[in-house]
Order: sequence, then structure tokens, then C-alpha cells
Amino acid sequence: LVRMTFLQLLSRKPGTLEMLCQIPFCQKQFPYMCLSTSVCLYSKKKKVNSYEQVDQEKYKNLVYSVTSYKTSAQTPETILEEDNLLYGPPDKHRPPAKAETKTPKNCVPLINPNKRIPPLDGDSNQPMKIALQKTKMPSVTRILQQTVSPQQAFYLERWKQKMILELGKDGFEEYTKNLFLQGALFHAALESVFLSEETATKEQREDAAISGYLSSVQHVLKDISSVKALESAVQHETLQYLGLVDCVAKYRGQLCVIDWKTSEKPKPSLKDTFDNPLQVAAYIGAINHDANYDFQVRCGLIVVAYKNGSPAHPHFMNPDLCSQYWNKWLLRLEEYMDR
Repeated sequence: LVRMTFLQLLSRKPGTLEMLCQIPFCQKQFPYMCLSTSVCLYSKKKKVNSYEQVDQEKYKNLVYSVTSYKTSAQTPETILEEDNLLYGPPDKHRPPAKAETKTPKNCVPLINPNKRIPPLDGDSNQPMKIALQKTKMPSVTRILQQTVSPQQAFYLERWKQKMILELGKDGFEEYTKNLFLQGALFHAALESVFLSEETATKEQREDAAISGYLSSVQHVLKDISSVKALESAVQHETLQYLGLVDCVAKYRGQLCVIDWKTSEKPKPSLKDTFDNPLQVAAYIGAINHDANYDFQVRCGLIVVAYKNGSPAHPHFMNPDLCSQYWNKWLLRLEEYMDR
């Protein structure tokens, strides 16, 4: 029908073809109809699958090479590297532990108001040496070991496992046994120095196990005088704990509880000594509340001696610092009692 109408228009009027070329035919004559062909249905390009362009043989070889690759067996070194990568160093900006923000329930003072503090020049000739008696009271060392923080316990265990990997289980036991033996010999040598007010004996100076430690503390010994107690037992009569004090003497004119420590690695700051400041504070409080001692102590000193003979690090604890660690000790004591 459309074709016939188109031919009729061409036959009626001349110039109609020109008019049709100027004016769209569909718009004027058939506004509601349009011509279409099936060509537009296939005008778009066929969508190509990107996976079909992959070199299947090359991809298969690549996957096989990755999945079939075998790493070498792990060694202690790679395990430690992996451990350091997983855990890393402690966060220096970590908020303080809850224990540090607490206040002790039983606020027993560090200084006993019922005991006198003698003048610094009132020294006795013979240092006190009270033997440690077996009782049901827990020791300072046991309390600190039972209440160690999870973070510190983790690092101690990691150090232990590292040493076992290097030395073996039997070797590690021998290593710790030698450490205790060296510590005992070192303390015995210092005791002989203080009792005789002379240098250590020739045998002690030549003993390879402790000669380095003795050389390490020589500059500290020059500042120590008026020894009041050596390897003497103390107990806190109110808080019911006990301990064994290494030494009570004057250090540069200040009466201190002195704790001797041995180390193979340098510990130049007080924080490197871990729980030792709490131990010293616990001993100070015990002395001040022990009827066997007719004096009180306000200061502490931790001396770290080195096996290689390098100068020891003396860490002095003034009264304010001792009070801070005393509060921390009370919290650890409460934690132990709660358990």
C-alpha cells in the first residue's frame, strides 16, 4: 500500500520527487509510520569474552609452576623472623595497664611511723645477717613470679624457647644452673669484701666465672659505706610476706637497700631491670615494718654488673621513686592474695 501511494504521487505532479527529497516523506505523509529493516538488529559488534583471548597453555604452565613450588624446611632463624613479624616490638604508645591506674585497697605506708630513723652517722660495726626461716608466708620473688604480666611472660617464654633451640634442653638447664652459681659466687665475693673492708680474695679475683663481675662493680664499691645488713632475711609483719635482702648500706651518703644483679647484656636504664624496682621497694617496706631492724630505709639501689668487666650500671631510686614502686608492689601483692 505504501509503495502504490508513493507511485501515485510521482505520477500526479511534476516536481513531486524534488519535494520529497527536501521534506522527509515519513514526517509529512505518514507521521505514525517508519520504515525499518532487519539490518539494525545485527549492527552491534558481538561481545567478545576476554577469557577466550588468554593463552591457555601459557596460563596452565604458570599455575603449575606456582602450585608446585616448594620452599625449604624452616630453620630456627626463619621461625624467629616469623615470630618477630607476627608480634613485633611492644607499642610504645600503648595506654597504661589497668594495674598502674588502680590504687591499693590496703594502703600500708612505706615508712613506718612507729619506728625511729637514726642519724646517718649512727652506724653499727657488724652488719646484720638474719637467716631465712621456712614459713607459710610467700616470698617477694614468688609473688612477683606468680603475678607477672602476660606480655612479660610471653617474652620470657620466647627467650626460653630461643635458648633451647640454640643450646638444646639439657644445654639450657646447664646454662641456667651456671647463671645461679655465678650469682651465688658473686654475692659471696661481695660479702667478703664488705666484711673485711678489703678487696676480694686472690682466688675470687682469679675465678673466671666472677672475675668480670668484680671488675665491673669496682667504681660502685667506692661509693658504698656503712653496711648495715648482708644477705639478711626481712619480713613485713602487717602484709605477711618475706624476702632476703642482698645489702643495706649507704650509697653516696643515702641509706639504701642494694640489690646486686648480673647480666650479659647492658641495662643502662631502670626500666631495663623489669620487676627489680618492685623487689627493692618490697624489701624497703619489709625492713621498715620488721621489729628486728631498728632503722628505716627510704632509698634503693640496683647495681647491674657485667660478665665482660664493663662498668656496672648503678640505678639509684630516690624516696619518691620508691613510693611509686611501693604502690605497684602493693597491687601485685593484692593480685597474688586474690588468687
